[in-house]
Amino acid sequence: MKMQTTIVKWGNSQGVRLPKHILNRVHLSDHDEVDVYVEDDSIIIKKHCKDAKHKTIQELFAGFNDEYEPIEINWGEPVGKEIW
Repeated sequence: MKMQTTIVKWGNSQGVRLPKHILNRVHLSDHDEVDVYVEDDSIIIKKHCKDAKHKTIQELFAGFNDEYEPIEINWGEPVGKEIW
């Protein structure tokens, strides 16, 4: 199903209105939690799965085959009451 809509200002953010028939089709309703992520040039919205297992650090980096060398980042001088 394809639908064209417009991005509208909503407070300090922007939003997209989704018709009820589209939400019904994917079993979403008012106040359901969703996960939003970007993939290439698309925005993906999926129903949040509370039972989803969080991945371990080993699982997250399972496909990483490069060398990692940490670097120190210069954040500049303190501008408030930061403790250095």
